Amino acid sequence: MAEITAQMVKDLRERTNAGMMDCKKALAESGGDFAKAEEWLRKKGISKAEGKAGRVAAEGIVGTYVHGGRIGVLVEVNCETDFVARNPDFQELVKDVAMQIAAANPKFVRREEVPTDAMDKEKEIQRELLKQQGKPEAMLEKILVGKMEKYYEGVCLVDQLWVKDDKKKVGEMINERAAKIGEKVSVRRFARFEVGEGIEKKKDDLAAEVAKTLGQA
Repeated sequence: MAEITAQMVKDLRERTNAGMMDCKKALAESGGDFAKAEEWLRKKGISKAEGKAGRVAAEGIVGTYVHGGRIGVLVEVNCETDFVARNPDFQELVKDVAMQIAAANPKFVRREEVPTDAMDKEKEIQRELLKQQGKPEAMLEKILVGKMEKYYEGVCLVDQLWVKDDKKKVGEMINERAAKIGEKVSVRRFARFEVGEGIEKKKDDLAAEVAKTLGQA
């Protein structure tokens, strides 16, 4: 068996953000093979994805979800390795993200993607509503912060409440799953299609229907 040195343990810890003792055990179990040691940590749920913010997530899959032939979603979710892309836990995460998009109809993945003019327009609308409600001028900016948070919850995927558990946001759900998987996970982009969207006609609230269905699952 290969000798496990302190430097090897240190290097593995920097790569995985796992504890020193866990890294030492992983290396011992894998005969000093770093790739096998990382895989061992992932399988044990020890490797911490949140410590890998600087890592590149360039692998992954494009997931799909279709609800009743009326709403369809394509979403690209990235991870760091092809090994994880084939992982059933990762694939289940992608499906859950696609179902969230179908149900809640976000417009952006995260708030950094919201155009400045859209944010300014929303602030202007909310400011005018607050004035109509008689809110003091000195309090408007403070109240607007909360109003904009609610706006982001409506239009940004990672800020939305998860349709399967409204006690947590989608971003929190993704981070929890990523920690279990052991790699950085990131939603890159999505497209949502709804039958008749943009056509002038009477429409049922299909998004509400999907959300109701998921809530009963």
